[in-house]
Amino acid sequence: METYKKAANKTIYSVLGGIIIFFLFIMVLSSMVTIETGHKGVVYKTFGKGVDTTQIPLEEGFHLIAPWNKVYEVDVRQQQLFEKMKVLSSNGLDIQMEATVWFQPRHRDLAKLIKLRGLNYIEDVIKPAIRSAARSVVGRYTPEEIYSTKREAITHEIFEETEKILDDNFVHLKNVLVRDVTLPPTIKTAIERKLKQQQEALEYEYRLQKEKKEAERKRIEAKGIKDFQDIVSMGISDKLLRWKGIEATLKLSESPNTKIVIVGGKDGLPIIMNAEK
Repeated sequence: METYKKAANKTIYSVLGGIIIFFLFIMVLSSMVTIETGHKGVVYKTFGKGVDTTQIPLEEGFHLIAPWNKVYEVDVRQQQLFEKMKVLSSNGLDIQMEATVWFQPRHRDLAKLIKLRGLNYIEDVIKPAIRSAARSVVGRYTPEEIYSTKREAITHEIFEETEKILDDNFVHLKNVLVRDVTLPPTIKTAIERKLKQQQEALEYEYRLQKEKKEAERKRIEAKGIKDFQDIVSMGISDKLLRWKGIEATLKLSESPNTKIVIVGGKDGLPIIMNAEK
């Protein structure tokens, strides 16, 4: 009987020991956390105050935590959001707009982001922010400005307004790109026709300015030629011409060719005759 009791106790101790070891193994497994590359871990303390906003987030790699706590793994890399929305112009016209937003959670405020805005902050914060900013900015412009001349200014203003909203929500806005603006076909056709007419008018004005400049150039050139001729005609006299003729005759007379020079020809200029003929 005593032997039976000892055997029974030994079995019970073995079972209890196995159960304890099993639970210890589970607890150890629950305490091990691996944070993936490009992520950080926010610890949720079950028996504390939940997410501790003063605690530094866990870096990527292996960590041991209390088995009763949880870790929220958050992507902290730059992310991209494509958003298609309907907005109204200053005159109430419906406009379809497509925009791309690049953003990144602020690392130092990651715990605040998860505690106050939640894990679904992209849907709950970023999308409403870009939509609100786009509606506010586009409502200041006409369809023609949105479609043609003010696209860059609109993009910049949407970025600034979205940045203000996200800065208060622990997210760093990197960039905003307005990819496409779609107007109703009739409005788009009217704007394109008007832009074409404006372009043609500018081209016509350019041609006029070009012709005016060419006419002015020719006028200046003609005046220069006339002034030159006036100066030349005033400086040339009959006596000067005779003197130049005599100088030329003297140079020719020095040539080795046989010749006869007769002084007192027509207009007083010498006459040169070739004696070989």
